Amino acid sequence: MKRRGKFPWFAYLVVILGGVAMVMPFLDMVMSSFKGPGEYGVIPYKLLPSSFNLDNYREAFSQLELLRLFRNSVIVTVSVTISVLVTSSMAGYALAKLRFRGRAVIFRFILATMMLPPFLLLIPTFLIMLNWPLAGGNDILGRGGDGGLTTSLIALILPFAVSGFGIFLMRQFMVSLPDEMLEAAKIDGANQWQTWRLIVLPQTKPVAITLGLITFIGTWNEYIWTLLISSSDPSLQTLPVGIQLLQSFLDPDRTMPIVMAGLVISTLPVLVVFLLFQKYYVRGVVLSGLK
Repeated sequence: MKRRGKFPWFAYLVVILGGVAMVMPFLDMVMSSFKGPGEYGVIPYKLLPSSFNLDNYREAFSQLELLRLFRNSVIVTVSVTISVLVTSSMAGYALAKLRFRGRAVIFRFILATMMLPPFLLLIPTFLIMLNWPLAGGNDILGRGGDGGLTTSLIALILPFAVSGFGIFLMRQFMVSLPDEMLEAAKIDGANQWQTWRLIVLPQTKPVAITLGLITFIGTWNEYIWTLLISSSDPSLQTLPVGIQLLQSFLDPDRTMPIVMAGLVISTLPVLVVFLLFQKYYVRGVVLSGLK
């Protein structure tokens, strides 16, 4: 008979304290979004506002141009997520089930890209976007133009359209798929495209949703690259950049509740998407073999 721990209440206490520590910042953000001028940051600290009203949310839509920021975030995030899912599933299938020369070398190279610090690639990637041939007035050699791809949302999408981690994740799962199933599809006359689309993709649903969630959240919250690209064209700003810039340049005592309202609106899509697909996320991590 399995012995119970002597202090089960201690484990429950740790879980409860951890849960409270994680929820409190979010709760403070929501409560602060309803506070009036002069209420934020006062000592002694008060969690609840003196009155609940939606003035800060109205100000967020007007001062932050929230609809434009929200539109840019949706376009960039959805485009990147779809691209990563398609390219990762295709490359993962090729690396897991197709036999061709150099497959191991290509997979090792993809793993090596995951070890590079993202900040190391900022300047090279920016120069590639700036000198993209036949874009933004550039000639075929990428010279003579006015910004290249950095003047459009494509510059926020293209650098993240392929994910080394996504390829690795899909490949790890597809390796476990039985070869007999793919051989049966081949005997029935299916080509590689049909096998990938009709046989392999339906099997990868949990892992694909996991990858989609990770990509969606990461792209939605992307800040550094977006700040770099939108520094010369504010119309390319997304929600994280727009909200942070409002906090940086205006009176914090007056604008922090408005910023908190913007943060609440920015957080809601991510929270809803995660809650809808949470069970697939947990299952996908388990099935993919990640530790």
